Amino acid sequence: MSPWKELIEYKNLSKLGFHETLTGGQCFGWNTTSDNSWIGSFSTKVVELRFENRTIFWRTSLTYPATSEEILEYLWVEKSYDDAINELPWRSDSVLAECIEALPGLRILKQSIDETLFYFLLSSAKSIPQIQAIGKLVFQKYGKKLFENIYSFPGWDRLAQIPERELRMLKLGYRAKYVAQTARFIASRQNWLESIMELKYADAKKQLLRLPGVGEKVADCTLLFGGNFLEAFPIDTWIEKSMEKRYNLNGWNTAQKLHFASMHFGKFAGLAQQFLFSAERLKVFKD
Repeated sequence: MSPWKELIEYKNLSKLGFHETLTGGQCFGWNTTSDNSWIGSFSTKVVELRFENRTIFWRTSLTYPATSEEILEYLWVEKSYDDAINELPWRSDSVLAECIEALPGLRILKQSIDETLFYFLLSSAKSIPQIQAIGKLVFQKYGKKLFENIYSFPGWDRLAQIPERELRMLKLGYRAKYVAQTARFIASRQNWLESIMELKYADAKKQLLRLPGVGEKVADCTLLFGGNFLEAFPIDTWIEKSMEKRYNLNGWNTAQKLHFASMHFGKFAGLAQQFLFSAERLKVFKD
């Protein structure tokens, strides 16, 4: 690894907000190396990050290196993040204000859509550590070794060559069918997944819903965390609870809740979702 360097001093970022960004369920490729450091990879670049005194430090693999500019972009350390926070309705929404106050600097990472789709196909009825463990088995067997205990996403073309029964042996269970079928679908359509990034949100979501095993939640997670569609608002059990308990939406169906989120939170609804999700998961609220 390269020597440690300072990446940026960031006064509106807390260790909890940073830790939750890397390990709180939007991404599954980061692991803690100490109380305030994490190692992981993105786009086959291996990076270790450290947070202390409101400052992010970094070092990178010499074989699969990243630049400081690439890390800043991946972490969404840009003025556009501050602008997005400013546009959210926290001034009139005490629930959202409490979340932002508890998790300063929580953000959406800029991940690749192919790997993000894979992980969220595994996510049904699985915890974060379980999703990580299954993903690691697949990456280790079919991907490329990048660093000690870090392997690359094999890619959909490679996954399309693997029989479903072989995937089942890697603890995918019934999800093996969805991964195998999705892999064949994507591999048979050149640049199909990448082309989704050029569409408007509603059209991109409609395309993803064509895939086996992809419902509303998986589609929205893939678009928010892997496609940078910041208006996407995934609804899982944590968000269901938050919508019903914090916003009195008991009895509302998913379509109605999505409409509420769009109207109330606006074009950065996905960022608001991440604050609500993490606040519920970490028991930020006192009830």
